[in-house]
Amino acid sequence: MPVAPILQFDPDVARRHLRRADPVLAGVMRRSGAFRLRPRVTQSIFGALVESIVYQQLSGKAAATILERTRRLFLPKRFPAPADILATPDDRLRAAGLSRAKTAALKDLAQHTLGGTVPTLARARRMTDEELIERLTTVRGVGVWTVEMLLMFRLGRPDVLPIGDLGVRKGFSLAYGLDRMPTPKELAAHAECWRPYRSVGSWYMWRAIELHAGPTGGRG
Repeated sequence: MPVAPILQFDPDVARRHLRRADPVLAGVMRRSGAFRLRPRVTQSIFGALVESIVYQQLSGKAAATILERTRRLFLPKRFPAPADILATPDDRLRAAGLSRAKTAALKDLAQHTLGGTVPTLARARRMTDEELIERLTTVRGVGVWTVEMLLMFRLGRPDVLPIGDLGVRKGFSLAYGLDRMPTPKELAAHAECWRPYRSVGSWYMWRAIELHAGPTGGRG
């Protein structure tokens, strides 16, 4: 059964820390309002990564359609198990709309899950961010950013800083009045003062974009 989502920290404590640590961020927080990130219901790390792989480089609507077509290949099961993916011919997966690269990535994910590299959800909750990044990025098609999003939006971890995320970097440049986006190294250096709540600081960088241009969606 899916595990009810829960943040692994107190957002009020995090906000108080960040307001004291960074006056500019405090201004973004004041204009944006409450911290609204709530982890999504997650049945398994395998399932979350299947969805992440399918959604890569596609619009949300197109990806959702392909994911649903893929899921329907395995009815009456609600969602395929790793062994189901491995047992399905590539051409059948591709007929659901998966590219050749994503089909290969799903097969590799399934193999790594059966082999124990991809942990169960219960085990993942006991692992550090660094351990999960090290393990999961050995899967084809799963990069550091993908794992960081899983840590933030599925596991509710408090101290994730996705320095490669263009939205976080753009939000930072707007919030801090820069004439260019910060380099990942510059962002990481500034965000040291956000520890141990860099996930919250990052979330507010996405909100900074909305403040600048009006609500246009965004993560969380």
